[in-house]
Amino acid sequence: MYDIESIKEFLKKRLSEKRFEHSLNVADECQKLAEHYGEDADKAYFAGLVHDVCKEVPPDELRQQAIDSNLSMTKAELETKALWHAVAGAGFVRDKMNISDNDIINAVRFHTIARAGMSRLEEIVYIGDLISADRNYKDVKRLRKLAYQDIDKTMFEALVFAIESVLEKKGMIPDYTMNAYNQYVYINNKHN
Repeated sequence: MYDIESIKEFLKKRLSEKRFEHSLNVADECQKLAEHYGEDADKAYFAGLVHDVCKEVPPDELRQQAIDSNLSMTKAELETKALWHAVAGAGFVRDKMNISDNDIINAVRFHTIARAGMSRLEEIVYIGDLISADRNYKDVKRLRKLAYQDIDKTMFEALVFAIESVLEKKGMIPDYTMNAYNQYVYINNKHN
């Protein structure tokens, strides 16, 4: 499906050693989650591998790439430098890597902010990025365990964590994130 070894070589040259290792860890986690939830493990590995393809592009260039991708960005995204790499990355994967699979493009596009109506692959990449082996924040062990028990509950907990982190920094919360949060509140309340 994809020449993974060539993509790894490309990413190894393009990314710092730490970011490359993170990408490998996310790819591994995505593959495991996909296998656990009966999804396409190769596709999940690929999406996890390329999720940060534009993470280390210089900010001015990155913002322009995000805008040029024509993937609609909210005002909050345009005003938040840390979110540009996901939009630019989705455009890069689509245009420079010739990936036409919208599921992969969306998985890269929404791996930082989530959205309502995520596909299982999008959820897997969002969670895989948050719980990869190189992560070491306070609740990561709990989220790693939960990720293999209930993906909807994991998405809810991950969004709570993400929103709290943004609030601590007094940052803007994209509409996509709030809509995702509201969706997973609804889904999890329905299960209770």
